[in-house]
Amino acid sequence: MKSCLVVDDSKVIRKVARHILETLNFEVREAADGREALDSCMAQAPDVVLLDWNMPVMSGMDFLRALRDSDIASKPKVVFCTTENGMAYIRAAIEAGADEYVMKPFDRETLESKLQIVGMA
Repeated sequence: MKSCLVVDDSKVIRKVARHILETLNFEVREAADGREALDSCMAQAPDVVLLDWNMPVMSGMDFLRALRDSDIASKPKVVFCTTENGMAYIRAAIEAGADEYVMKPFDRETLESKLQIVGMA
């Protein structure tokens, strides 16, 4: 079973994402900010990270840079999941090491297609 770490400061978004991912047969873990997510990845790297951009403590971009700079053996795929939809944001995310990008609000079909693109569905 593939694993996904859902990183978002919104409990509602984490709950919605968890529900969708579990119907896609993912084992799901949650983190409320980038620092918590980084600690979780260091303890046990997931196959994929669904990552929010704007969070307290450590932003999605700061988490992504720290993850890509870390010495985790198996680097998870990262799908940014955010309300930021400008091309500059998308380009910055991809340049920082994101594998794909999904807009909020998202549905099962959208999330599943993004997971397929990164080879996780």
